[in-house]
Amino acid sequence: MKQSSMVFRFLAEPTDVNFGGKVHGGVVMKWIDQAGYACAAGWSGHYCVTISTGTIRFHRPILVGQIVEVSAKIAHTGKTSMQIFISVKCGDPKTQSMNETNHCIINFVATDQAGYPVEVPSFVAKTDEEKRLEAYAIKMKEISIQAESLLQELG
Repeated sequence: MKQSSMVFRFLAEPTDVNFGGKVHGGVVMKWIDQAGYACAAGWSGHYCVTISTGTIRFHRPILVGQIVEVSAKIAHTGKTSMQIFISVKCGDPKTQSMNETNHCIINFVATDQAGYPVEVPSFVAKTDEEKRLEAYAIKMKEISIQAESLLQELG
């Protein structure tokens, strides 16, 4: 049975902060990539490479000492690619009350040892939530393709 989701939980540390005293956005992006990789590799059974990340919007800061939860779920699969939905939450470790700080779709491709793409198992959305996330992932993929085409048209 392939694992379709992964959750990382840890405390935000002083080494994670920027000059403003909040966790640096680049650190959060690293956590997103790591959780996404763990989910993609667990699903595909192969080494995976990040292809793109779409629309990371930071809704609230993460503070040192807060508990951080990075959830990764397979949202959609192609022949060799996986679209992973990532949700980042944080909160007080004493109460465990969590608030979402951001979410995004991150895209991975599974590769063999030589770096060539390999097929991944198909993901079939069953629950309403999985179907909603799959529709979102497909739409975000379409938007990404349109945006890339626009750049080429303008260049």
